[in-house]
Amino acid sequence: MATLARVSRRILNRTRSGPLLGRAFSAEAVQLAQPSAPPAPVIKESPDRVRWDYRGQRKMVPLGQWTPKIAVDAYVAPNVVLAGQVVVYDGASVWNGAVLRGDLNKITVGFCSNVQERCVVHAAWSSPTGLPAETSIERFVTIGAYSLLRSCTIEPECIIGQHSILMEGSLVETHSILEAGSVVPPGRRIQSGELWAGNPAKFVRTLSHEEILEIPKLAVAINDLSRSHFSEFLPYSTVYLEVEKMKSSLGISI
Repeated sequence: MATLARVSRRILNRTRSGPLLGRAFSAEAVQLAQPSAPPAPVIKESPDRVRWDYRGQRKMVPLGQWTPKIAVDAYVAPNVVLAGQVVVYDGASVWNGAVLRGDLNKITVGFCSNVQERCVVHAAWSSPTGLPAETSIERFVTIGAYSLLRSCTIEPECIIGQHSILMEGSLVETHSILEAGSVVPPGRRIQSGELWAGNPAKFVRTLSHEEILEIPKLAVAINDLSRSHFSEFLPYSTVYLEVEKMKSSLGISI
């Protein structure tokens, strides 16, 4: 009886393991029959590719008969957009990401003035105050980063703080300071020698003589800083490298 029990267990184990072994062998056969996926192609960067160039960026955008004008010694960053009636005078600087859009009226950036990063300067067709609708930034003016100027006039030696907004017809007289984050409503006049702040901007106090003397010094310091940036950019683009590469690939002598 014991021998018969052992024989029956062996037969039972064979019948149980048989289908499992069959399924295992069939799965391996399917895997071997299927073709292996090709390895993903490796994209190698060209050794002569110019990094961080701005060939796709148009710094100067003509509109009709109007073409932006930049003085020889003015610094305009490579990713700035100047469109239409824009004039940048001697010693002025327009920093990275700023947009000066003179499609409706004229925009001027005066001598030794600076428009810092990500500023937007625009001009309307007309001003509600009857003043000229063009946007005029006169000499030794500092425009803080992320500011918005539209059809306003800023007289010489002023400071506009960061994130400020100046609306149509607003006037900032000479030797004035506008604190950061201020909003000047349309037609508002900031008198000479005053400090304004807030939304809407309101008079805070009169500037001291020492503070007034520091205003042009800040503009001159930023102008000196722009000299080091100006020397880093060539007066021509890098498209010639791609042209030489294409000629070489076609067997054309350069």
